[in-house]
Amino acid sequence: MSIIVSNLTKIYGEQRAVDNISFTVNKGEIVGFLGPNGAGKSTTMKMITGYLSPDSGNVSVSGIDVTQQPLEAKKKVGYLPESNALYYDMYVKEYLDFIADVHKINNKQSAINKVIEQVGLTKEKAKKVGQLSKGYKQRVGLAAALLHNPEVLILDEPTSGLDPNQIIEIRNVIKEQGRDKLVLFSSHILQEVEAICDRVIIINKGKLVADDKLSTLQKASSTNIVRVGFKEALEQEWLNRLHEVKSIDKVDTHNWTIQTEDAETVRKQLLQLAVEHNLNIVSLQSESKSLEEVFRSLTSANN
Repeated sequence: MSIIVSNLTKIYGEQRAVDNISFTVNKGEIVGFLGPNGAGKSTTMKMITGYLSPDSGNVSVSGIDVTQQPLEAKKKVGYLPESNALYYDMYVKEYLDFIADVHKINNKQSAINKVIEQVGLTKEKAKKVGQLSKGYKQRVGLAAALLHNPEVLILDEPTSGLDPNQIIEIRNVIKEQGRDKLVLFSSHILQEVEAICDRVIIINKGKLVADDKLSTLQKASSTNIVRVGFKEALEQEWLNRLHEVKSIDKVDTHNWTIQTEDAETVRKQLLQLAVEHNLNIVSLQSESKSLEEVFRSLTSANN
């Protein structure tokens, strides 16, 4: 059970939408697939699922070449596209019944009832799809992707249109599926990726710019952050005396955010500054870059 992407390329005119990228995802992994708008995420996902043919390179899903055996590969995949096309005149259960027939599912009513409960559609199952909110339409698409119990889940913006409570519910569904499946999903909500994923793949302008565990990417970043709060109001000139500082951002006159390559040295200097000038530090903490900051540094560097 795996996705193997090898030297994948897709060209539109003079633009390389996906530019010679390679990566592997294995069973039990939930991997966040990130990039700015237009980076090539959706194009890559469409090639993995067989809905779009690459210009060069290849993709295999669970050992099946997607280009050579597209129907066999699609049987292994549950796909929720970004543009979630649904039949609005069908009732929810009617639509899922139709999808079950497409996949030739045995005991389809049992499978439909199970997936409706999984994605939280129980109260809406008797409605027409067109009557549902955007968030519930998204759940119908997710239910359709899960219905045939695929080995591989490809989810393009699965929490789009959901409210905060619904996001948590779908997050739990994705985590549960990740126990015995392979999940590759894209999202612009980076907090969601941090909450669900251990590993992220980042592409920018069609090129792969990062593929690693989130913790490793954060540690590899050359910049750490020190946040300090004083009881007293300070002018920035007090903090300009510190060494090993890359930048100083003022939150207000009492609270400051300092970017540095050496957080421990800066912490010691702040404590010394407080002692020498009789200042009171009310908060002092250091942290690695957030995923948002790692994302911005990797994608901005390639603009």
